[in-house]
Amino acid sequence: MDGYSVAHLDDIDPIDDGREPFRPVRHHLGITAFGVNAWTARDAGGRIINEHKEDDPDAHEELYLVLSGRATFELDGNRVDAPTGTFVFVRPNVKRTAFAEEPGTTLVAVGAAAGQAYEPVGWELWAPLNPLYKDGKYAEAADRAKEIVERHPEYPGLLYNLACCESLAGRKGDAVEHLRAAIERSETFREFAESDSDLDAIREEPGYKELFAG
Repeated sequence: MDGYSVAHLDDIDPIDDGREPFRPVRHHLGITAFGVNAWTARDAGGRIINEHKEDDPDAHEELYLVLSGRATFELDGNRVDAPTGTFVFVRPNVKRTAFAEEPGTTLVAVGAAAGQAYEPVGWELWAPLNPLYKDGKYAEAADRAKEIVERHPEYPGLLYNLACCESLAGRKGDAVEHLRAAIERSETFREFAESDSDLDAIREEPGYKELFAG
């Protein structure tokens, strides 16, 4: 129905990127104003939120809600007990991670950059392919990413990562075209491309030079 969407947590298929599975809430509901996803730990002691800082120029403020179970957050080395119903707000420059104290502990994370329009890039749909990229299986990652891009061409991040894998796999023409499509959807990826070694193989291609002419 137009105007609103309703979903139970269990309606959203989990995505497994080799860590704790997460549910792509933002993508499932079609949210474009902010990022929101849910992570569920398989076992007690499992790391639910990977250790990271949000320290890029467009770094996100993040709000976590313990939806069920119990978690322990580590925030710049400080441990915070977080039973069901606890909100934890973390500013960009704070290193954070979280662990489950009970099996099935679920966290909802909401984030966006202060003072900037949110731009969904599709990282959620790329996440299951990242292990292939890390293992150097670039052609396989590109094949699978292309199938996802055909279903979801609106996400510039997917297009960009596809271009990187194609470049690394020697598919230069495809890499240039998908890089072009990513930049057309978001100028952010023009800046990324200029310093990304994954794209070194296509820098002498005429299509690449056209993208960065002038």
